[in-house]
Amino acid sequence: MPTSHPAGTGRAPGRGSARFPVLDPATGETIDEAPDQHPDELDAVVDRAHRAWHGWRADAAARTRALLRAAEAVEAAGDGLARLLTREQGKPLAESYAEIARTSARLRYFADLVPRTRRISDGRPVRSEIRWRPLGPVAAIVPWNFPLQLASAKFAPALAAGNTVVLKPSPFTPLATRLLGSVLAAALPEDVLTVVTGREPLGARLVSHPGIRHVTFTGSVPTGRAVAAGAAVSLARVTLELGGNDAAVLLDDVDVERIADRLFWAAFRNCGQVCMAVKRVYVPARLHADVVEALAGRAKAVVVGNGLDPDTRLGPVSNAPQLARVERVTRQAVADGARAAAGGHRLDGPGHFFAPTILTDVSPGSEVVTGEQFGPVLPVLPYRSLDEAVDAANSTGFGLGGSVWGTDPDRAEAVAERLECGTAWVNHHAELSLAQPFAGIGDSGVGVAGGPWGLYGNLRPFVVHRPEQT
Repeated sequence: MPTSHPAGTGRAPGRGSARFPVLDPATGETIDEAPDQHPDELDAVVDRAHRAWHGWRADAAARTRALLRAAEAVEAAGDGLARLLTREQGKPLAESYAEIARTSARLRYFADLVPRTRRISDGRPVRSEIRWRPLGPVAAIVPWNFPLQLASAKFAPALAAGNTVVLKPSPFTPLATRLLGSVLAAALPEDVLTVVTGREPLGARLVSHPGIRHVTFTGSVPTGRAVAAGAAVSLARVTLELGGNDAAVLLDDVDVERIADRLFWAAFRNCGQVCMAVKRVYVPARLHADVVEALAGRAKAVVVGNGLDPDTRLGPVSNAPQLARVERVTRQAVADGARAAAGGHRLDGPGHFFAPTILTDVSPGSEVVTGEQFGPVLPVLPYRSLDEAVDAANSTGFGLGGSVWGTDPDRAEAVAERLECGTAWVNHHAELSLAQPFAGIGDSGVGVAGGPWGLYGNLRPFVVHRPEQT
């Protein structure tokens, strides 16, 4: 039987009883239903968030205490959150626990960050200070690949800065977010964080709502453009973390067996559904066959299954539309001449399972190379000169991350400097500290998240001038 989970902090939906089903991607069965809130309900939600903002912004010490209590509450609820997250998203249970831990850690990190007042000295007999003020209600719109972790990446800095938040999860993964909202209700004042769920046009109405002062969104490039256009109606600030098509460039001195495991998991963690996963690999021509063999061997050996099974290392693709996309770009690549050294097809049985796939002989113009497959499929492409590899790595409209792999880290770092992206790694990939900025260029987004930059992205400067005392 489906199990009902309570709404987030703030008041329960007040209109009708419309609901939509949420499916388990490992079985295709309905887990539960979530409220399909009507866009007209947002007026009351945003109004309550605005009224709650006045008290929340006024006491920084109380905010710190509340965020620390929130972190403890998330940890205490870890078992229930992790199991529900795995059921609706599909990832292995160990990865769900890691997501819960990251959520709690981010709340603690931002609880301790305080914006600094800065004094300007320019030779005039005037004391000028830059202080910081929160923006107001923030709309946080979160995708389905890391529902809780990405939610906390938005609400933790926004709340720490003194804003209130209206959080909308993906319709594919609303349940764990609603449960998280209920967990946080014990730590936060009413209406400081409200979870709303529903299908379109709920999101479009939220980002264009005149009471929202900052829209922070993670998702696809086309939807990101629509979000920016919607937020422009009220001139709300926008932070967009969009797609990634990260390239890994292997140098001619790379030790293939030494890096193969790290490279494989940089591409296939969370079934490849990571914005900053390795999505294409460039290899010196003489090492190409060795790299394909090493990655294909791991793809064939990895245990794919239900995330609740402790032996599972890769779960299903999270939803049917994404599975269809993964299958389509793979079939098209093969039709254009690519060969699947491993996988290349759906797996038999219920659920949204796709065999871990390594593609070789791929056309550089294939969509699986130029686009973002966002699934368990990895093309491996040979190169004959390093300049050719760097040019290819920089050839898409994306610019989220990239990595360079070799035995000489100084040489690899010099090559990494040539990558056009927001973050470049040497001999690893997709590892982020809570204290560092995270941003892309080009189609990969606008604005900066993470670290102090994430905090200040939720604040505006306020300058006070006064004459010096004589």
